[in-house]
Amino acid sequence: MNTTAPTFAKQDKLKFFRTLNSRVNNYFKENNISKAGNWKLHLKAVILFTVFLVPYFLILTLDMPFWAHLLLTIVMGIGMAGLGMNVMHDGNHGSYSNKNWVNKIMGGTIYVLAGNVYNWQVQHNVLHHTYTNIPGYDEDLDAGRIIRFTKSAPWHSFHRFQHYYSVFLYGLLTFNWAITTDFKQMKNYLKRKLSYGEPKSPKILWTTLIITKIIYVSIWIVMPILIGIVWWKVLIGFFVMHYTAGLILSIVFQLAHVVDEVENPSPNELGEMENTWAIHQLFTTTNFAPKNWLVNWYTGGLNHQIEHHIFPNISHIHYGKIAKIVRETAQECNLPYYEYKTMGSAIIAHFKHLKELGTNPEMA
Repeated sequence: MNTTAPTFAKQDKLKFFRTLNSRVNNYFKENNISKAGNWKLHLKAVILFTVFLVPYFLILTLDMPFWAHLLLTIVMGIGMAGLGMNVMHDGNHGSYSNKNWVNKIMGGTIYVLAGNVYNWQVQHNVLHHTYTNIPGYDEDLDAGRIIRFTKSAPWHSFHRFQHYYSVFLYGLLTFNWAITTDFKQMKNYLKRKLSYGEPKSPKILWTTLIITKIIYVSIWIVMPILIGIVWWKVLIGFFVMHYTAGLILSIVFQLAHVVDEVENPSPNELGEMENTWAIHQLFTTTNFAPKNWLVNWYTGGLNHQIEHHIFPNISHIHYGKIAKIVRETAQECNLPYYEYKTMGSAIIAHFKHLKELGTNPEMA
């Protein structure tokens, strides 16, 4: 991982972002609405918490066959992913509410989802949103040796099969958060002195991580065993819940940035990027299924990744409305606006791209 951050071009010759920002601000002003979430988001939070937690309490209180137990853990995984994409995501971007304390509470739901606020804000808000799709800086492109997400990554012979096996690894995302990733990330980020907002004491951050992990394990593993559920059923259910959530989250994340259309630009010898930050987002991001209400509702607007990347401080419930403004402004400036009409076409494009990246560069 590179440590010297690249710098983006300062002068926007097309005046793209100035024009776009003005138009989006006028949209909210003219319609007299807040950029934060509203009752729609609050209702969604209630629904997703219900999907996530009610099955858990049913498992704890009812005697049921193991197949029913597993079915409920799958439902919990669906609710878990939904909470992450909607409530936690907006909260940690400061866009769930106009009130900072509400955003902190909603952002803090990541502790119930096996993650850590500090790590997530550094990786997502700082590294991913600032250095989107830049190899060596955006950690979302780093899958170790096992998956090759960019042409600049080293190629290994087993990558020829990555478009087959990657989907099985995707499900391990949140499970890894729960057991190893958070500890590795915190050690790495503190060493690099990375932070989002006001820096916090390493002692406080480590203490928070350890305590929240203890509470997490107590809730999801220790408590069910103490109540009387056989330990192996608990562990299998725990894994199935995480695998379901991890698979959903991973696929949604990849569709916006790991497809053929988007670029993986690198800084020049002076550490400078060709475009300004806002224009960079257009070249490195794509939308998918913009007209599908269910995809839009469940993914927390992450199918409108272009709008999210340019306006991360605006709640996702508004992305459908401002997408037209972003698209028209990009077209006026002769800039790209990548979009897949359906989620199916985006999934096909992603795995097709993985297959291409898995080909030996010397044979391409």
